[in-house]
This record gives sequence, C-alpha cells and structure tokens, in this order.
Amino acid sequence: MAKNRFPSLDKGVIKGIALVCLADGIVGISYGSLATGLGFELWVPLMLSLLVLAGASEFLFIGIVASGGSPFAAAAAGLLVNARHLPFGMAVKEVIERSHSKLLGCHIMNDESVVFGISQPTLAKKRAAYWLCGLGIAACWPLGVLIGGTIGSFIPDINAIGLDAVFPTILLALIVGSLKTRRTSISACSGTLIALASVPLVPIGMPVLFSLLGLLIRKREK
Repeated sequence: MAKNRFPSLDKGVIKGIALVCLADGIVGISYGSLATGLGFELWVPLMLSLLVLAGASEFLFIGIVASGGSPFAAAAAGLLVNARHLPFGMAVKEVIERSHSKLLGCHIMNDESVVFGISQPTLAKKRAAYWLCGLGIAACWPLGVLIGGTIGSFIPDINAIGLDAVFPTILLALIVGSLKTRRTSISACSGTLIALASVPLVPIGMPVLFSLLGLLIRKREK
C-alpha cells in the first residue's frame, strides 16, 4: 500500500530535490549570519525558519525590523510576498488532501516543493516528490540558519564568499537540460524578461508569478 502511495521517483528527480535542499540550506546559512549580524538573537531567525519556512518573507522581515520598521509592518509585508501561495495551494490541492497531514502539507508548501510536485506524471509521484522536497527543505533550512547564526559572529559578511549565489546557480544547472527545445527556450526567456521588467513595480517575491506569462507565449508558438 505504501509503495502505491509513494512510488519510486526517477533518480534525476531525487538528485534534483537533493541539490535544491542543499542549496536552501546554504542560503539558510547566509540568512542566519545576516540576522545575527544585524543584531538579532539567534532564536529569532531560528524560530522564523521553523514557523514561517519562507525565505523571502524572512529576509524581508529582518530587513524591515533592522531598519527601524514595525514588526507588524514587516509581518504584513511578508504576507504580501507569500500571496503567491494562494495559486500554489490550488495547484497542489490533490497532493495534500489527506486530512491527517493537510496542515503539515500546507506548511511545507514552497516554490520548490510545488514545482517538483506538479511536474511529475502521476498523482502518486506528485505526492512523493512534493513531500520529499518539502520535508527536505523543512529540515535543511532551519539547520542552515542555525549554522549561519552560530558562525555569523566570526564572518561579518558571509555573502562575501558567494553563498548567496549558490541557490540560483543550482537552479540554473537543473533547468539547462530542458532549454534545448525552441519552444521551451522561448517560454523561459520570455518569462525571465517579464519577471525582470516587473521587479521595480511589484513587491519582492511577486515577479516569479509574472514570469508564468511566458507560458502563454509558449502556447502560441507553433
């Protein structure tokens, strides 16, 4: 029964999930170091990483509070950034529909787990990929924050060694193989340009939603 619910995923999918979880953990090191470097006690970013589990919102929160803003304003900004979770939730509704684990399933919903989940060919594999990625990030992100917050006092600017570039680099490496076809390349490039154009106009975290408009261009391309 368990085997039917969680069938074996392709090795490439598992490898991709492992790399993304590793990248998230490394970014967590950067976040934890930044938070403690700005004067926050380690428990603040650590609790945010466990309870919020949304990197963009957490970076935004500590940035606003550190600059003198209200924690309530920072929380409101974080909610706005996470507005993209509304369409995400609709996309993975079937994946997290089981009542006994629905709350946890919603908590581990993020860009990466949603992408890996909805990209699988069957519902059973969608669930397997979603939960594997979501739980992996739920473990790696707080661990990275703990490590970063601990060593932050020894490395004043952890971004100086390039940790902030690791995550986008790994994501790029994962998708390069899919850019070989003309239609996919047109869609990806169009979405990228749309997202970049929207950066100065919308809150942090929202440009990724606008990048989905590139799919419309792909559909029209013959």
